[in-house]
Amino acid sequence: MGAKHVIVVGAGVTGLLTAVRCALAGLRVTVLDRGPIPNPTATSHVEQRVLRAFDPGDVAATRSAAVLHRRWLALEELFGTRFYRRVGVVTGWPADAAGAALETARAAGVPVSVAEPEEYPHLRFPAGSAVLVEPDAGVLLADRVLHAATRWLRAHPLAELRPDLVVRSVDAAAGAVRLDGGGTTRGDAVLVAAGPWSGELVDVPTKVHRQTTVHLDPPADLAHRWAGAPSAGRLGDGRAWLVPPGEGTRLKISSAALCREVGAPADEGDDAARWTDHLDLSSVLADHERYTVVAVRTCHYAVDARTGGGALDRIGPATWARAASGGDGFRTAPVVADRIVEEVGT
Repeated sequence: MGAKHVIVVGAGVTGLLTAVRCALAGLRVTVLDRGPIPNPTATSHVEQRVLRAFDPGDVAATRSAAVLHRRWLALEELFGTRFYRRVGVVTGWPADAAGAALETARAAGVPVSVAEPEEYPHLRFPAGSAVLVEPDAGVLLADRVLHAATRWLRAHPLAELRPDLVVRSVDAAAGAVRLDGGGTTRGDAVLVAAGPWSGELVDVPTKVHRQTTVHLDPPADLAHRWAGAPSAGRLGDGRAWLVPPGEGTRLKISSAALCREVGAPADEGDDAARWTDHLDLSSVLADHERYTVVAVRTCHYAVDARTGGGALDRIGPATWARAASGGDGFRTAPVVADRIVEEVGT
Protein backbone atom coordinates (compact mmCIF):
# COMPACT_ATOMS: atom_id res chain seq x y z
CA MET A 1 0.00 0.00 0.00
CA GLY A 2 1.42 3.41 -0.98
CA ALA A 3 1.67 6.57 1.05
CA LYS A 4 -1.52 8.42 1.93
CA HIS A 5 -2.42 11.22 -0.46
CA VAL A 6 -3.37 14.71 0.75
CA ILE A 7 -4.98 17.27 -1.55
CA VAL A 8 -4.50 20.93 -0.66
CA VAL A 9 -6.76 23.52 -2.27
CA GLY A 10 -5.05 26.92 -2.21
CA ALA A 11 -1.37 27.78 -2.53
CA GLY A 12 -1.17 30.47 0.11
CA VAL A 13 1.03 30.11 3.15
CA THR A 14 -1.25 27.61 4.94
CA GLY A 15 -1.54 25.42 1.84
CA LEU A 16 2.15 25.50 0.97
CA LEU A 17 3.43 24.87 4.51
CA THR A 18 0.91 22.08 4.99
CA ALA A 19 2.22 20.51 1.78
CA VAL A 20 5.80 20.82 3.06
CA ARG A 21 4.87 19.23 6.38
CA CYS A 22 3.04 16.39 4.59
CA ALA A 23 6.04 15.63 2.37
CA LEU A 24 8.37 15.64 5.37
CA ALA A 25 6.04 13.12 7.04
CA GLY A 26 6.16 10.81 4.03
CA LEU A 27 2.70 11.69 2.68
CA ARG A 28 2.02 12.32 -1.00
CA VAL A 29 0.62 15.80 -1.45
CA THR A 30 -0.94 17.67 -4.35
CA VAL A 31 -1.44 21.43 -4.24
CA LEU A 32 -4.12 22.96 -6.48
CA ASP A 33 -4.46 26.66 -7.19
CA ARG A 34 -6.56 28.72 -9.58
CA GLY A 35 -3.50 30.76 -10.57
CA PRO A 36 0.28 30.37 -10.65
CA ILE A 37 2.12 28.92 -7.66
CA PRO A 38 2.87 30.98 -5.73
CA ASN A 39 -0.12 33.10 -6.71
CA PRO A 40 0.50 36.87 -6.63
CA THR A 41 -3.21 37.44 -5.95
CA ALA A 42 -3.21 35.26 -2.81
CA THR A 43 -3.76 37.09 0.48
CA SER A 44 -0.43 35.64 1.66
CA HIS A 45 1.49 37.25 -1.19
CA VAL A 46 2.49 40.50 0.53
CA GLU A 47 5.78 42.03 1.55
CA GLN A 48 5.66 41.63 5.32
CA ARG A 49 3.78 39.91 8.12
CA VAL A 50 4.34 40.49 11.83
CA LEU A 51 5.44 37.46 13.84
CA ARG A 52 4.73 37.62 17.58
CA ALA A 53 3.55 35.31 20.34
CA PHE A 54 2.73 37.66 23.22
CA ASP A 55 -0.93 38.29 24.09
CA PRO A 56 -0.78 40.47 27.24
CA GLY A 57 -4.14 39.28 28.51
CA ASP A 58 -3.98 35.56 27.76
CA VAL A 59 -1.44 33.12 29.21
CA ALA A 60 -2.77 30.12 27.29
CA ALA A 61 -2.72 31.90 23.91
CA THR A 62 0.79 33.22 24.55
CA ARG A 63 2.08 29.82 25.59
CA SER A 64 0.58 28.06 22.56
CA ALA A 65 2.00 30.71 20.19
CA ALA A 66 5.49 30.65 21.74
CA VAL A 67 6.44 27.73 19.50
CA LEU A 68 6.06 29.95 16.43
CA HIS A 69 9.45 31.66 16.85
CA ARG A 70 11.24 28.31 16.75
CA ARG A 71 9.08 26.90 13.97
CA TRP A 72 9.82 29.79 11.62
CA LEU A 73 13.55 29.59 12.37
CA ALA A 74 13.42 25.87 11.53
CA LEU A 75 11.69 26.65 8.24
CA GLU A 76 14.43 29.13 7.35
CA GLU A 77 16.96 26.37 7.88
CA LEU A 78 14.92 23.82 5.92
CA PHE A 79 14.47 26.09 2.91
CA GLY A 80 17.95 27.60 3.08
CA THR A 81 16.43 31.06 2.69
CA ARG A 82 16.45 34.04 5.02
CA PHE A 83 12.98 35.53 5.46
CA TYR A 84 12.61 36.20 9.21
CA ARG A 85 13.78 39.66 10.31
CA ARG A 86 14.20 39.19 14.05
CA VAL A 87 13.83 42.87 14.93
CA GLY A 88 11.36 42.31 17.76
CA VAL A 89 7.89 43.74 18.34
CA VAL A 90 6.91 46.57 20.67
CA THR A 91 3.35 47.17 21.81
CA GLY A 92 1.76 50.08 23.60
CA TRP A 93 -0.06 49.00 26.75
CA PRO A 94 -1.66 50.94 29.65
CA ALA A 95 1.14 51.67 32.10
CA ASP A 96 -0.95 50.65 35.11
CA ALA A 97 -1.53 47.21 33.51
CA ALA A 98 2.09 46.57 32.51
CA GLY A 99 2.86 44.55 35.65
CA ALA A 100 0.03 42.11 34.96
CA ALA A 101 1.14 41.82 31.33
CA LEU A 102 4.67 40.93 32.42
CA GLU A 103 3.25 38.25 34.70
CA THR A 104 1.35 36.81 31.73
CA ALA A 105 4.59 36.64 29.76
CA ARG A 106 6.48 35.05 32.65
CA ALA A 107 3.79 32.40 33.15
CA ALA A 108 3.84 31.60 29.44
CA GLY A 109 7.65 31.46 29.25
CA VAL A 110 7.95 34.27 26.68
CA PRO A 111 10.68 36.91 27.22
CA VAL A 112 9.09 40.38 27.54
CA SER A 113 10.33 43.60 29.13
CA VAL A 114 8.95 47.09 29.68
CA ALA A 115 10.37 50.26 28.14
CA GLU A 116 9.45 53.93 28.16
CA PRO A 117 7.82 55.44 25.05
CA GLU A 118 10.69 57.94 24.88
CA GLU A 119 13.01 55.10 23.87
CA TYR A 120 11.15 55.00 20.54
CA PRO A 121 11.04 58.67 19.49
CA HIS A 122 9.90 57.85 15.95
CA LEU A 123 6.67 56.24 17.22
CA ARG A 124 3.57 57.67 18.88
CA PHE A 125 1.89 55.54 21.53
CA PRO A 126 -1.40 56.45 23.28
CA ALA A 127 -1.07 58.72 26.31
CA GLY A 128 -0.37 56.83 29.50
CA SER A 129 1.23 53.87 27.73
CA ALA A 130 4.17 51.73 28.67
CA VAL A 131 5.93 49.83 25.90
CA LEU A 132 6.04 46.03 26.05
CA VAL A 133 9.10 44.67 24.23
CA GLU A 134 9.04 41.13 22.79
CA PRO A 135 12.54 40.38 21.46
CA ASP A 136 11.82 36.89 20.09
CA ALA A 137 9.56 38.28 17.39
CA GLY A 138 9.80 40.38 14.26
CA VAL A 139 8.77 40.48 10.63
CA LEU A 140 8.34 37.70 8.09
CA LEU A 141 9.16 38.61 4.51
CA ALA A 142 6.03 36.91 3.26
CA ASP A 143 6.77 36.80 -0.47
CA ARG A 144 10.11 35.12 0.24
CA VAL A 145 8.36 32.49 2.36
CA LEU A 146 5.99 31.54 -0.47
CA HIS A 147 8.72 31.37 -3.10
CA ALA A 148 11.03 29.36 -0.82
CA ALA A 149 8.28 26.84 0.01
CA THR A 150 7.40 26.52 -3.68
CA ARG A 151 11.01 25.83 -4.67
CA TRP A 152 11.32 23.19 -1.95
CA LEU A 153 8.10 21.46 -3.00
CA ARG A 154 9.06 21.42 -6.68
CA ALA A 155 12.20 19.51 -5.76
CA HIS A 156 10.48 16.96 -3.50
CA PRO A 157 9.39 13.62 -5.03
CA LEU A 158 6.25 13.35 -2.87
CA ALA A 159 4.90 16.78 -3.83
CA GLU A 160 3.00 17.82 -6.94
CA LEU A 161 2.08 21.44 -7.72
CA ARG A 162 -0.84 21.94 -10.10
CA PRO A 163 -1.30 25.63 -10.92
CA ASP A 164 -4.01 27.24 -13.05
CA LEU A 165 -6.71 24.77 -12.03
CA VAL A 166 -10.03 26.25 -10.96
CA VAL A 167 -11.74 24.23 -8.23
CA ARG A 168 -15.52 24.38 -8.63
CA SER A 169 -16.59 22.55 -5.48
CA VAL A 170 -15.44 20.21 -2.73
CA ASP A 171 -17.45 17.21 -1.57
CA ALA A 172 -16.46 17.16 2.09
CA ALA A 173 -18.11 13.81 2.77
CA ALA A 174 -16.36 12.01 -0.10
CA GLY A 175 -13.07 13.92 -0.02
CA ALA A 176 -13.57 14.77 -3.70
CA VAL A 177 -12.42 17.97 -5.40
CA ARG A 178 -14.28 18.88 -8.58
CA LEU A 179 -12.36 20.90 -11.14
CA ASP A 180 -13.43 23.30 -13.83
CA GLY A 181 -14.28 21.28 -16.93
CA GLY A 182 -15.74 18.33 -15.06
CA GLY A 183 -12.65 16.53 -13.74
CA THR A 184 -12.53 15.18 -10.17
CA THR A 185 -9.56 14.36 -7.99
CA ARG A 186 -9.68 12.45 -4.70
CA GLY A 187 -7.33 11.93 -1.80
CA ASP A 188 -7.16 10.29 1.59
CA ALA A 189 -7.51 13.79 3.04
CA VAL A 190 -8.39 17.26 1.74
CA LEU A 191 -7.49 20.67 3.14
CA VAL A 192 -9.35 23.71 1.78
CA ALA A 193 -7.10 26.70 2.47
CA ALA A 194 -8.32 29.21 -0.10
CA GLY A 195 -8.49 32.18 2.26
CA PRO A 196 -11.44 34.51 1.62
CA TRP A 197 -12.55 32.27 -1.25
CA SER A 198 -12.93 29.17 0.95
CA GLY A 199 -16.58 29.94 1.63
CA GLU A 200 -17.33 29.57 -2.09
CA LEU A 201 -16.17 25.94 -1.96
CA VAL A 202 -17.25 24.60 1.42
CA ASP A 203 -19.65 25.56 4.17
CA VAL A 204 -17.43 27.34 6.70
CA PRO A 205 -18.54 30.27 8.88
CA THR A 206 -16.33 33.01 7.46
CA LYS A 207 -16.22 36.79 7.58
CA VAL A 208 -14.26 38.63 4.90
CA HIS A 209 -12.59 41.97 5.56
CA ARG A 210 -11.13 44.57 3.23
CA GLN A 211 -8.03 46.30 4.64
CA THR A 212 -6.32 49.45 3.39
CA THR A 213 -2.61 49.86 4.12
CA VAL A 214 -0.42 52.92 3.69
CA HIS A 215 3.17 52.55 2.48
CA LEU A 216 5.75 55.28 3.05
CA ASP A 217 9.39 56.17 2.45
CA PRO A 218 11.28 57.93 5.27
CA PRO A 219 13.46 60.94 4.45
CA ALA A 220 17.12 60.02 3.97
CA ASP A 221 18.30 61.81 7.12
CA LEU A 222 15.93 59.72 9.28
CA ALA A 223 17.05 56.37 7.89
CA HIS A 224 19.04 55.74 11.08
CA ARG A 225 15.79 55.60 13.05
CA TRP A 226 14.68 52.59 11.03
CA ALA A 227 17.90 50.56 10.95
CA GLY A 228 16.85 47.45 12.89
CA ALA A 229 13.70 49.16 14.22
CA PRO A 230 11.03 46.80 15.60
CA SER A 231 7.51 46.37 14.38
CA ALA A 232 5.07 48.24 16.59
CA GLY A 233 1.44 47.85 17.62
CA ARG A 234 -1.28 49.73 19.48
CA LEU A 235 -0.07 53.06 18.13
CA GLY A 236 -2.02 56.28 17.68
CA ASP A 237 -5.53 55.66 18.98
CA GLY A 238 -4.45 52.14 19.98
CA ARG A 239 -5.60 50.50 16.74
CA ALA A 240 -2.66 51.11 14.40
CA TRP A 241 0.20 48.75 13.52
CA LEU A 242 3.48 49.69 11.89
CA VAL A 243 5.86 47.37 10.05
CA PRO A 244 9.37 48.84 9.62
CA PRO A 245 11.17 49.07 6.30
CA GLY A 246 14.07 46.77 5.51
CA GLU A 247 15.32 44.10 3.11
CA GLY A 248 13.80 46.02 0.20
CA THR A 249 10.40 46.58 1.82
CA ARG A 250 8.77 49.89 2.68
CA LEU A 251 7.36 51.23 5.92
CA LYS A 252 3.75 49.99 6.20
CA ILE A 253 0.96 51.26 8.44
CA SER A 254 -2.37 49.55 8.94
CA SER A 255 -5.19 50.15 11.39
CA ALA A 256 -8.50 48.71 12.44
CA ALA A 257 -9.86 52.13 11.41
CA LEU A 258 -9.01 51.21 7.80
CA CYS A 259 -10.70 47.81 7.92
CA ARG A 260 -14.29 47.01 6.93
CA GLU A 261 -16.33 43.85 6.52
CA VAL A 262 -17.42 42.92 2.99
CA GLY A 263 -19.52 40.13 1.55
CA ALA A 264 -16.70 38.62 -0.54
CA PRO A 265 -13.47 39.71 -2.23
CA ALA A 266 -15.36 39.88 -5.52
CA ASP A 267 -17.71 42.55 -4.15
CA GLU A 268 -17.31 45.92 -5.76
CA GLY A 269 -14.34 47.69 -4.24
CA ASP A 270 -14.21 51.14 -2.74
CA ASP A 271 -11.80 54.02 -3.03
CA ALA A 272 -8.78 52.89 -1.02
CA ALA A 273 -7.28 56.38 -0.97
CA ARG A 274 -10.45 57.74 0.63
CA TRP A 275 -9.97 55.41 3.58
CA THR A 276 -6.66 57.02 4.47
CA ASP A 277 -8.73 59.92 5.81
CA HIS A 278 -9.62 57.57 8.69
CA LEU A 279 -5.96 57.41 9.75
CA ASP A 280 -4.24 60.31 11.52
CA LEU A 281 -0.59 59.73 10.61
CA SER A 282 0.52 62.40 13.09
CA SER A 283 -0.78 60.22 15.95
CA VAL A 284 1.26 57.22 14.73
CA LEU A 285 4.51 58.61 13.37
CA ALA A 286 6.77 61.43 14.54
CA ASP A 287 7.70 63.91 11.80
CA HIS A 288 5.02 62.30 9.64
CA GLU A 289 4.93 65.27 7.27
CA ARG A 290 8.49 64.47 6.18
CA TYR A 291 7.58 60.98 4.99
CA THR A 292 6.44 60.30 1.44
CA VAL A 293 3.31 58.20 0.89
CA VAL A 294 4.27 56.01 -2.07
CA ALA A 295 1.30 53.63 -2.18
CA VAL A 296 -2.13 52.99 -0.75
CA ARG A 297 -3.13 49.36 -1.15
CA THR A 298 -6.16 47.21 -0.51
CA CYS A 299 -6.11 43.54 0.50
CA HIS A 300 -8.63 41.04 1.83
CA TYR A 301 -8.47 38.60 4.68
CA ALA A 302 -10.84 36.12 6.26
CA VAL A 303 -11.54 35.14 9.86
CA ASP A 304 -13.70 32.56 11.55
CA ALA A 305 -17.13 34.15 12.00
CA ARG A 306 -17.57 32.59 15.45
CA THR A 307 -14.29 33.58 17.09
CA GLY A 308 -12.78 36.28 14.89
CA GLY A 309 -9.65 34.15 14.71
CA GLY A 310 -8.27 31.34 12.58
CA ALA A 311 -10.20 28.15 13.27
CA LEU A 312 -9.37 24.85 11.60
CA ASP A 313 -12.69 23.09 10.91
CA ARG A 314 -13.16 19.41 10.25
CA ILE A 315 -16.02 19.45 7.76
CA GLY A 316 -15.99 15.83 6.64
CA PRO A 317 -14.53 12.44 7.59
CA ALA A 318 -11.16 13.47 6.15
CA THR A 319 -11.77 17.04 4.98
CA TRP A 320 -10.63 20.18 6.75
CA ALA A 321 -11.03 23.86 6.00
CA ARG A 322 -9.07 26.85 7.19
CA ALA A 323 -10.24 30.11 5.72
CA ALA A 324 -8.08 32.28 8.01
CA SER A 325 -5.73 34.62 6.21
CA GLY A 326 -4.10 37.94 6.93
CA GLY A 327 -1.46 38.47 9.58
CA ASP A 328 -2.72 36.00 12.18
CA GLY A 329 -3.37 33.32 9.58
CA PHE A 330 0.14 33.77 8.19
CA ARG A 331 2.10 33.60 11.45
CA THR A 332 0.23 30.52 12.73
CA ALA A 333 0.40 28.54 9.46
CA PRO A 334 3.20 26.20 10.66
CA VAL A 335 1.17 24.89 13.61
CA VAL A 336 -1.88 24.36 11.39
CA ALA A 337 0.31 22.29 9.06
CA ASP A 338 1.43 20.19 12.04
CA ARG A 339 -2.18 19.66 13.09
CA ILE A 340 -3.22 18.41 9.65
CA VAL A 341 -0.42 15.85 9.56
CA GLU A 342 -1.31 14.69 13.08
CA GLU A 343 -4.95 14.26 12.05
CA VAL A 344 -4.17 12.44 8.78
CA GLY A 345 -1.48 10.19 10.24
CA THR A 346 1.06 8.29 8.20
